[in-house]
Amino acid sequence: MKKIFFSTILIAVLMLCAGCAGLKGKEWKLTEVRAGDKETVFDRKALSEEEASDIFTMLIEDELISGVGAVNRFSAPCVIGKKEIKIQPMRTTMMAPLRQPEKLKEHEFFIYLQNTTEWKVVDKKLEFHSKTDDGTPVVLVFAL
Repeated sequence: MKKIFFSTILIAVLMLCAGCAGLKGKEWKLTEVRAGDKETVFDRKALSEEEASDIFTMLIEDELISGVGAVNRFSAPCVIGKKEIKIQPMRTTMMAPLRQPEKLKEHEFFIYLQNTTEWKVVDKKLEFHSKTDDGTPVVLVFAL
């Protein structure tokens, strides 16, 4: 009976780790932000026209999330479960951006990351489900 119990626990833990493993060690780029009723407030295609394709990136490693906003670097401890994610308070550099996308300010990106509670992969894209400070649902879509 103990062997069956421990085997079941081990299989559950391995399945949980396998689900998260696809997220880790890769640089994800923010491709889209949808707020409220599917309104797109950010689209990476416009960044390539502005020659700013190296912003709004994220890397997940073990229990740490890090990356670049519009100009500032960030990092934060995180706990990733099968579908849930908890991002602890973030550390960021404090440089003033010379320019940033009109529809997504860097501090909004950081707030959305901080408020993320759920993740899932849809069509090979990583979705973070979050909310604004006033409670409006937000979906951040990342791609490799």
